Amino acid sequence: MKIFITGISTDVGKTVTSTIVVEALEADYWKPIQAGDLDNSDSHKVKAQVSNSKSQFFPNSYALNTPASPHLAAEIDGVTIDLKQILTPETDNHLVIEGAGGIFVPLNEKDTIIDLIQSDYKVIVVSRHYLGSINHTLLTIEAIQNRGFEVAGIIFSGSENKSTESLILNKTGIKCIGRIDEEPYFDKNVIREYADLFRENLLNL
Repeated sequence: MKIFITGISTDVGKTVTSTIVVEALEADYWKPIQAGDLDNSDSHKVKAQVSNSKSQFFPNSYALNTPASPHLAAEIDGVTIDLKQILTPETDNHLVIEGAGGIFVPLNEKDTIIDLIQSDYKVIVVSRHYLGSINHTLLTIEAIQNRGFEVAGIIFSGSENKSTESLILNKTGIKCIGRIDEEPYFDKNVIREYADLFRENLLNL
């Protein structure tokens, strides 16, 4: 499987989710575009918290220096993000692909994160509860579906909100893979626990 992990906004838990999915499937990991924090990038964070020895970590297609929207970070670096230069790594293993921010985060003057999604990707949406998150979740799912892609599952991030979760799941009919609670910290042990919880649902995507 090629699993594309996107979120309803920034800072909703995509990287923690990616780490759990990588560990659950002993999958490879690829973040096509990293903007800022290059010494402690999302690739570094995932690699540091994965326990299995099978996962491979592919380099970013674009590693940009400024922590900003990719289009602006690229402009500051004097480059233009070209989708033709973003090629899915070849692997015989499962591959987890982590987006940046939400699906309409701009990459250049015409392309956004949603344009990275390929027809053979299974899309997982990470939804975190905050005022407005229902709207953001439904908009994200509808936009992905309008492009002709299927949302394979939702992972909720943060403290349980039964009303919000049931409304989203009932309205979309999409499978809930699980919820990542508001943990005091994440380390290899916590990641492994969630990987064990999510594994069966992930394998059945």
